[in-house]
Amino acid sequence: MKNRDYWLRQVPGIPDTEFLRGKVPMTKEEVRVVTLAKGKIFPEAIIYDIGAGTGSLSIEASLLAKDGQVWALERNPEAIELIKKNKEKFQVNNLEILAKEAPEGLRELPSADVIFIGGSGGHLRDILMDCLEKLNPQGRIVLNAITYETLEQTLNITQEKKLVYEVVSVGVSRLERVKDIHMWKGLNPVQIITLTRKSNKE
Repeated sequence: MKNRDYWLRQVPGIPDTEFLRGKVPMTKEEVRVVTLAKGKIFPEAIIYDIGAGTGSLSIEASLLAKDGQVWALERNPEAIELIKKNKEKFQVNNLEILAKEAPEGLRELPSADVIFIGGSGGHLRDILMDCLEKLNPQGRIVLNAITYETLEQTLNITQEKKLVYEVVSVGVSRLERVKDIHMWKGLNPVQIITLTRKSNKE
């Protein structure tokens, strides 16, 4: 019989405290769960994680796509080292780390079924255009935006390219103890944008 830790890692939502993170930004557990769900990952999926940060999303995607392949693209040297350490900790063998910046780093990769975009480094339009070239016909792009400008630019591109889109705003508050009382501490809201191509029926 598998142990409890094994089963906890078979569904999205590994606790944030399980990941090594240093000072590198990380997609929080609750946002990560929704992001992964919007990706509709299947076991053989080919996945990119652009702006992978600590690799928390890459790790969970690798566990879901157990017969597939995940590429984590990250340019920050500190973040790259954290992804390597988290990869070793969670013992995922289907995760490759590319120390490159998108969109240039995408061009050597195979076509993708799911593309996660967590950071664009100011190159959002170029990244999205290249991602659309690499995306399989039934593939999905899931982008996490924390600024209005990112949301606006993404929606402008969806209209230009006649994409199907969905936007979900995720706001999470956690109960924390402050001395003798408990208070809600809110996390920054995140807009999760899912992009797909129109089917022939639409």
